[in-house]
Amino acid sequence: MLLKKAVHLKAFCFLPVLSVIFFSTFVLSGCSAKTQELPAKESNQESAQAEPSRDTESAHGTDKPQHTNALADESSPYLLMHAHNPVDWYAWNADTLKKAQSENKLIFLSVGYSSCHWCHVMERESFLDEEIAKFLNENFVCIKVDREERPDVDQIYMESLNVYNQLTRNGQGGGWPLSMFLTPEGKPFFGGTYFPARDGDRGMRMGFLTIVKRLRESWEDDREKVKLTADQLTEITKKQLEGSVPNLDGPVSSSWMSETLEILKDSFDPEYGGFGYNKDNPQRPKFPEPSNLLFLAKWIRDHGDAKPELAASAKKMLFSSCEKMALGGMYDHLGGGFHRYSVDRFWAIPHFEKMLYDNGQLATVYSAAYEIDPKPELKRTVAGILEFVQREMTSPEGGFYSALDAESDGEEGKYYRWTKAEIESLLAGEELELFAKHYRINEAPNFEGKYYAPQLKETLDGETYDKLDSARMKLLAERSKRERPLLDNKILASWNGMMIRGFADAGRVFENPAYVDAAKKAARFALENLVDDQGRLKRTSTGGVAKLNGYLADYACMIDGLLAIHKATGEAEWVDAAKKIQAKQDELFSDPKSGGYFYTSADHEVLLIRSKRVADSERPSGSSVAATNLLYLAKVTGDKQYAEKANRTALSASGLMDDYPQIAPRMLMAVSEIIAGQKQ
Repeated sequence: MLLKKAVHLKAFCFLPVLSVIFFSTFVLSGCSAKTQELPAKESNQESAQAEPSRDTESAHGTDKPQHTNALADESSPYLLMHAHNPVDWYAWNADTLKKAQSENKLIFLSVGYSSCHWCHVMERESFLDEEIAKFLNENFVCIKVDREERPDVDQIYMESLNVYNQLTRNGQGGGWPLSMFLTPEGKPFFGGTYFPARDGDRGMRMGFLTIVKRLRESWEDDREKVKLTADQLTEITKKQLEGSVPNLDGPVSSSWMSETLEILKDSFDPEYGGFGYNKDNPQRPKFPEPSNLLFLAKWIRDHGDAKPELAASAKKMLFSSCEKMALGGMYDHLGGGFHRYSVDRFWAIPHFEKMLYDNGQLATVYSAAYEIDPKPELKRTVAGILEFVQREMTSPEGGFYSALDAESDGEEGKYYRWTKAEIESLLAGEELELFAKHYRINEAPNFEGKYYAPQLKETLDGETYDKLDSARMKLLAERSKRERPLLDNKILASWNGMMIRGFADAGRVFENPAYVDAAKKAARFALENLVDDQGRLKRTSTGGVAKLNGYLADYACMIDGLLAIHKATGEAEWVDAAKKIQAKQDELFSDPKSGGYFYTSADHEVLLIRSKRVADSERPSGSSVAATNLLYLAKVTGDKQYAEKANRTALSASGLMDDYPQIAPRMLMAVSEIIAGQKQ
């Protein structure tokens, strides 16, 4: 998320020399949360150079496994990938933490997810390595976490890495795989993202084996210094996640919205759309940032007529971003749907994983843009998203799966790339000429110097687009014969809520009952399978088994999806279902002292921190979505208590919003409605 100025940590006692010395010896890289991922060309070149040749299939259990660890009892596809590693992995739970304390061993915490390319690389290089595994097993308690199942754990330790990076001034960012080292009590003291297996594997970087050996030595020789580092890092991380003290007595401020609009203008890429453009670093990865785009659409609807000059600027940011994203390789022109992000300014080459939450939110974004200006290409993009999700990401029962991997056969993008010869073998004559012209096959290869990721030069008119349909279908049929990227078949409550809203919004805007029916089917699946006898939401369901307490975002996004169906249909059952989940959310997550909602429920397992996440990132914060839900419930039920809770939720973020309103554009959408209501 964009910041108008650097967030400086409060001055604490400096971290002990131990960690600073460690970090000065190597450079980290990995699957970035925002901007630190290696560009596709570089990452694939490095993989080809350094990845060992191993039979990863046997490691994942297709042959008789040589090793089996505690992850074999888990249901997460990501954890099951590691169930037959020689590393003796454990899941994150109370028993594992007790084991570390009773044995007085350091914890190696590795957090990733199924579609993370560099998570797979580190597994192949380090976690399948017998020598490395033996050392880890003897000296550490090794915990593997699926960040999508346990975002609470991921959030705390990712923030601790960010704090560590700021304090040591090493210039690094966060990302996945997240590799953190903790004391037996779970306090972080050192970490990074991806590490190569051995010294010299990737340039001058220190290898993972050397790192863990030195950490073991530090724990044995200077334990008190390690503990002091951990205490300091934990203290600062707590302060960062707990946030600023809110002003619950003051009104929400309209200046938050105008200031955010100006900040977005400053960071907008005027030529290629999107945000975070840096002219000195055109290869900086670029993300869709749907929360920013939804904020712009909301601002245009609410204020565009009164402020035409600002509205023109907001429209340029919204429509240019939508257009350029849909032209580039970020969008899958054959199969529909968006990849996670672009490794360049131009939306040209994606990081090839596909995430449900991106496609759910972008279906809503493009539908909202169409409401403002009904351009046919916006409608085509929504159709492509939803057709992809129904074809490849929907369970037979109607719930939505989580993700598709970036790689197949161990190579990122292999499923999606083409050689010119492959295309020429499938198309001929005018069909080939037309496809090559518009999808840039007549130009130099755009991926790894020899492949093509199809992308458009310019937006096609309807007639030309239709002429190219048969060519796209031929290529899609051929692509479907290739080894498919791994499907993560977890059904996550919050992500399903986003996709339910995407279908419902599209159904309403385009008057398409089939889209609304898909939203209803998914919602009924969730209400029947993710809600327990006490009315609590479960975080995840895999193979028909629901587990883990839901987080605030699960409740808020599911309510958002249900209310989107109500907005599309007017059917009372969806408001009734939303009210029940809202009541449970209020019961479990409310903060009576400072307003708003905690990230975890009151009876959740005790972690280092009970945070209140306000900032929107690639997904909106639960607090932001909760505020807009409450306002909608107030409107349709006439119950003023909902409006009062919404106002208090917005004010609970005021401590941060006064300084950095742009961190929560979805909360600003609620603020806009609150201010409009106060004027009535």
